[in-house]
Amino acid sequence: MSAFDELLAFQRQTEALSSVAERLAWDQETVMPRGATEQRAEEIAAMESVLHERRADPRVGEWLDLAEPEDDEDARIIDLIAREHHRATRVPAPLAMELARQTSLAQGVWAEARAKDAPQDFLPVLNDILMLKREEAAALADGGDLYDVLLNDYEPGATQAGIAALFDAMRPRLVALREDILGAEFQPAPLLGHFPQETQLRLARACATAYGYDWTRGRMDLAVHPFSSGRWQDSRITTRVVETDPFNCIYSTIHEVGHSSYELGIDSDHAFTPLGRGVSMGAHESQSRIYENQIGRGRAFAGWLYQRMADAFDGLSVPDADAFYATVNRVTPGHIRTEADEVQYNLHIMLRFDLERDLIAGRLDTDDLIEAWNARFLKDFGIAVDRPANGLLQDVHWAVGLFGYFPTYALGNVYAGCLNAAMREAVPDLDQFLAQGDATPAVEWLRENMQRHGGLYPPRELIERATGEEISEEPLLDYLEQKFGAIYGL
Repeated sequence: MSAFDELLAFQRQTEALSSVAERLAWDQETVMPRGATEQRAEEIAAMESVLHERRADPRVGEWLDLAEPEDDEDARIIDLIAREHHRATRVPAPLAMELARQTSLAQGVWAEARAKDAPQDFLPVLNDILMLKREEAAALADGGDLYDVLLNDYEPGATQAGIAALFDAMRPRLVALREDILGAEFQPAPLLGHFPQETQLRLARACATAYGYDWTRGRMDLAVHPFSSGRWQDSRITTRVVETDPFNCIYSTIHEVGHSSYELGIDSDHAFTPLGRGVSMGAHESQSRIYENQIGRGRAFAGWLYQRMADAFDGLSVPDADAFYATVNRVTPGHIRTEADEVQYNLHIMLRFDLERDLIAGRLDTDDLIEAWNARFLKDFGIAVDRPANGLLQDVHWAVGLFGYFPTYALGNVYAGCLNAAMREAVPDLDQFLAQGDATPAVEWLRENMQRHGGLYPPRELIERATGEEISEEPLLDYLEQKFGAIYGL
């Protein structure tokens, strides 16, 4: 057996164990008994110890030195395993285990603090995790910037300087568009009423089916914070229900279907290899955001959804499909990132980006975080944070150590803008299908041009191969200005 074959066989088992660890985390957020938190933290820490030991195994380094790739695919596999091996050999095993244990425990602390509006219960735990993440980043940074190290965990090749420049380019047009919209004479009506949970979930399943979600390889459950989990032949989604806001459930579901479809759409030959995963979180978010927004909030699909919802709820407070389309895309200042409209969503990300890089750099302490969050939110959105659950406590990300993750949401929006422009040109009759509740032509184009490749290409190369163009924020901003300009008569 060649060194490459030995490396691949060893990695196959590592990938399988990683999938098991991911399933433990899914269980914790969906059906695990509340009293099992400490036990699950130990289980997850034990799994992390096993995975860390395998990734740091000296034999992996020896196989990497001897492996001879036969083609570009083999070379990419070697590069990705080498990246994992380098990381594992630099981060001490006790630190990796402690991070896994503490973030597992912190997830439960966060959920309870959020439910009780009690940030004082969460901030000490967050500070412990912040210290551990700084230590982890320092082990990997070689004297470089700590935040760049963390950012690269989720978007290889990205830097905070590049993200900051992108946000500086986007912010003026987004703010100007928002101000024009909020000052427009026409303002869509909100959707009013009571929408029972079971009916919402039935509609959410219908929407997932419209996007071709494979129920033989997936399932849907409820979670405090919607997420997707899994890969290859088992990729699951979650959603949440607010009985006064059915859009929360429906569009959270569509968003997570985008993530799950990416994993399920990867070529089966890549299973149990590093190529068998989405290549970055920005790439992942491009799929969830294009499913949710450019497709799901477009006029054609919204028209189909209007009729389904009107039938399910025996009428709606908006009179027709055109009014419903405007309501689906209603722009209002709000506290919650996951409920934000397309125009303001990236402004929520910019706030988090600035705060978390200050936290990592030591320019901001967790004791001052609530005050900093609330002041920045008031400045950016013109409304005060009314309660901690609608401010600092709304997102789980920092509780589970995902510092550097938030910018990938905005990158995903930018990638989605590029993909949407290319897809619309390639599938000019797409809206005819969407108007019938059939998103499969869009899904098939995305699967063929992007999803099937998994981790074969670096993120920017993947998007540029799919679109034939260099990545730019312009397609996203042009799309937003055209769409919302038409809705609001600007």
